[in-house]
Amino acid sequence: MNKLIILLAGLMLCASACTEKQMAETTASGLKPADFRTEVDGKQTNLFTLKNKNGMEVCITNFGGRIVSIMVPDRNGNMRDVVLGFDSIQDYIKYPTDFGATIGRYANRINQGKITVEGVEYQLPQNNYGHCLHGGPHGFQYQVFNARQLNSQSLELSYLSKDGEEGFPGNLTCKVVFSLTDDNAIDIRYSAETDRATVVNMTNHSYFNLDGNPAQSNANYLLTIDADSYTPVDSTFMTTGEIALVEGTDMDFRTPVAIGARINNDSQQLKNGKGYDHNWVLNTKGDITRPCATLMSPESGIVLDVYTNEPGIQIYAGNFLDGTLTGKKGIVYGHRASVCLETQKFPDTPNKPQWPSTLLKPGEQYNSHCIYKFSVR
Repeated sequence: MNKLIILLAGLMLCASACTEKQMAETTASGLKPADFRTEVDGKQTNLFTLKNKNGMEVCITNFGGRIVSIMVPDRNGNMRDVVLGFDSIQDYIKYPTDFGATIGRYANRINQGKITVEGVEYQLPQNNYGHCLHGGPHGFQYQVFNARQLNSQSLELSYLSKDGEEGFPGNLTCKVVFSLTDDNAIDIRYSAETDRATVVNMTNHSYFNLDGNPAQSNANYLLTIDADSYTPVDSTFMTTGEIALVEGTDMDFRTPVAIGARINNDSQQLKNGKGYDHNWVLNTKGDITRPCATLMSPESGIVLDVYTNEPGIQIYAGNFLDGTLTGKKGIVYGHRASVCLETQKFPDTPNKPQWPSTLLKPGEQYNSHCIYKFSVR
C-alpha cells in the first residue's frame, strides 16, 4: 500500500513538473518557442521574449527580424495580441509575407528597380508591378539575423548584407535594437554602415489589429496623421513625384477619422492604392518627441501612438489580405484585418533627388528611430 502511495505521489509530482515545463515553454500569447527553433540557410532561428513590469510581452524571431506577437492590456485590463503573424517558422517560410518584419535594404518601392549611385546604375529585382518592393524577393524579411538578448527587455539583431545582395552595392552592416519600455512602448532603433556608397531605408512592417481579433476588419479604427501633405501614386503604386495637400481629400487624417469612413470612395488615389497604401509627409519633421500618427480601437480602447525621426510614414490598410492566409491560433486573416504604420524615407527617393536622401557613404552611419507606444482610452 505504501509503495502504491509513493508511486502515485511520484506520478503527481512528475505531472506537475511536466505542466510547469510546458507552461514555461509557452509565451503569454500562446506561442511555443520550440516551433521557432530550426535552421534556415544554415543559421539558427529562435523566438525571443521581452517583458516589462506591467506584464506586456513582445515576441520576436530573428528570422526576418519579425515581431510575432505583442500582448497589451485593453481598457478592462485584459491582455490582447495586437499583431498578425504565424505560429511557427515553417509557416513564415511557407507563406511569404511581411508580417512583423524588419524591411531592408529599401522599404517601399523603387521605380523599375533602377537606382544610380555615384554615377553607376544598378538593376534591382522587379518584384511588384515592375518595381522593386521592400528590398526584393529576398530582402531582409527572409534573412536570419544574428541575435543577442541584452536583457529581459531588449534584443539586438544584426545582419551583414553583402555587396550585390538583391543588386544593391556595398557590404552593409546593419543592426536593429528592440527595447520594451516600462511605459508600454516598443522602441526600435536601426543603424547601418557601408564600405561602398549605397541606399538604405529600413522600417518595421507589423500588421496591427488593435482588437486582438483578426476576424474583424479595421473599419472602425480611428486614425490620426500629423501631415498636411502626402505623396500620390499611380496605378502601379509608384509615387508620381508630386507632394499634394490632404485638405479636402480622402487623405486628410489631421483629425481622427474612422478608416472605413472613406476607404471605398471613388477617388482616383483610393482606386490606385486599392484603398489606403500611401506615404504621408509628416509635420513632425524628425521630432521623435511628437506622435506622428495615432491609431485607436473604439472596441478595445487600445491606442497606438507612433513616433519617428523619419520624414514619412506609409499607412497600409491590409487591402491585399483576402482570407487565404490562416495565422496564429487558426484565425483566418480577412480583408483589411489590420493596419501597417511604416516609418520611412519617401518611396523611390533615389530617383527623386528633391526628396530626403537615402544615400549612405563609407564613414557615415545610418540611423532611424521608431517608437510604437500603447495605452488605453
